[in-house]
Order: sequence, then structure tokens, then C-alpha cells
Amino acid sequence: MEKAKVYFTKELTPSGVVKMFKALEKELPGKVAVKVHSGEAGNQNYLRPEFLKEMIEYVNGTVVECNTAYDGARNTTERHKKLMEDHEWSKYFDVDIMDAEGPDKVLDIPNGKVIKKNYVGKNIDNYDSMLVLSHFKGHPMGGYGGALKQLSIGVSSGKGKRFIHCAGAENGSYEDMFRTDQIKFLESMADAASSVVKYFGDNIAYINIMCNMSVDCDCCNVAEDPCMKDIGILASLDPVAIDKACIDLVKKSDDPGKEHFMERVTSRHGEHTIDAAAELGIGSKEYELIEI
Repeated sequence: MEKAKVYFTKELTPSGVVKMFKALEKELPGKVAVKVHSGEAGNQNYLRPEFLKEMIEYVNGTVVECNTAYDGARNTTERHKKLMEDHEWSKYFDVDIMDAEGPDKVLDIPNGKVIKKNYVGKNIDNYDSMLVLSHFKGHPMGGYGGALKQLSIGVSSGKGKRFIHCAGAENGSYEDMFRTDQIKFLESMADAASSVVKYFGDNIAYINIMCNMSVDCDCCNVAEDPCMKDIGILASLDPVAIDKACIDLVKKSDDPGKEHFMERVTSRHGEHTIDAAAELGIGSKEYELIEI
């Protein structure tokens, strides 16, 4: 079986992002949803819209986000739209909070390990393809955040996020989100990611940007400062391979901060999400890293 191709550059610039997309030789047809992380209010590490502007304009994309399932500046449509303005996403791009109005769209996951359905914003139906722009960093619950987390928690609605966090409990409480069995939570993320991959089919591409690498996510309003030096930009048509390549680049780094970063990943069993997604057949852990 041919290994997945993952392209890599150390050129951390706006044009470097476009260069990596071009390396994929992939045309995203029709109306393109560009999934970003809007950044929680107060977070210092999220990718700024100015850095992604050239890439989003290149595909003539619409920035898409979904509401959160926890307190903060993004847990209602009104608050989230205000934050998109404050963080200047709305200044540069058309912005769509995909679950702004219900009811959610339900994507079936017949072969899911834990969950058999995924709740996403119904506006996903407005798009023909998706570019998943991910800031690769740590995460307090998932261990790390990359393409698979963007596909799962990122694309799910506020209700869907709680459903994933509660490993399929329909009436899970806010407190339940933080006491779910960890492996079931990670496998629920992989399940949800698989449903979005299936929805878009071949019309999806992934870019992971390895900079500002804190052990905390951009969803934290008070995040720990980055513990590693910036590494670069990766692009692939395989969400499993691109996340695996990022983890491997951290492991192979001579940066002393990698120990702290990897402690966050391993203590949360973060790589299990990659294993589960590969078992679901949405990508391969076997890849070829092609430096440009």
C-alpha cells in the first residue's frame, strides 16, 4: 500500500502556507469551507487571520466555526460573532457560525467505535469542499490538537461537542464532559472525524501549522506560553498521516521543551486518537515526509 504523502516546510510565512497547499496539487471545488480556530477571548497563541489571509483568499473560502459547549466568549452565536469581529476574522473574510441556527445536521457513523452519530451545524450543507487549517499544539483534554480534533470537536455543533465529550451520552451534563472515560472520549473524537471525512469525500485537504506550541489549546482563555520553538507547516490529503507526522517531528526535535509537550500528549493518551482514526480507515499512520 502506498504511503500517504505529507509535505513539510520550515518556511513559516503566509506565502509558505499557500506553497504547501499548492504542493498537494488538489483543487477544492465549489464553495469552500475553511475551518479555523477562532481563538478564545484572552488566548495569546491562536493563529491570527492576517497570517492565514493569503491562503483563505487563494481558495476563495468562507471561514467556518461552531459554537462551544463550555462557558466563554464562543458558547452562543451572538458572543461568537462578536469574538469573530474582535479577533478580526470578520474584517477580512465571510464568516459562518455553522450551528448558528438549529436544528443540527446529524451525520451517521455506522461503524463508530463509541458514537454512531455526529451533530454538526446544518450550514455544512452549504459547502462543496473543506480546507482544514489547524494550529498544531497541545490540549488539556485531548493531549494535542491537530487535523483530527478540528474535524471532530471543531466541526461539531455546541450540542455535538458535548455529545463527543460525553462519549455518546445524549443528556450528558457540563460536568460529565470532564469525567468521561478518556479512551472513549478519544475514540468518540475519531468517530466524529470520520463522519466529516466521509461527508466531504475527496473534497478535503489539511494544513497543520506548528508554531506557538503551547501544551494548552487555543480554546483556553489563559493558556500556557509556548514551550517549544516553531517547527514549520505541513500539508496532506490524509488527516491521520499529517497528525502523526507532527507528533513525530516533536519527538525527533532536539528542543528541550519537547519533554513538557510530550508529557501533555502521553498523559492524556493523545496518540490513541490517531490510532483509532487509522482503524476507522480515514487515513494511514504510514507516510512519506516530503520537505519542500
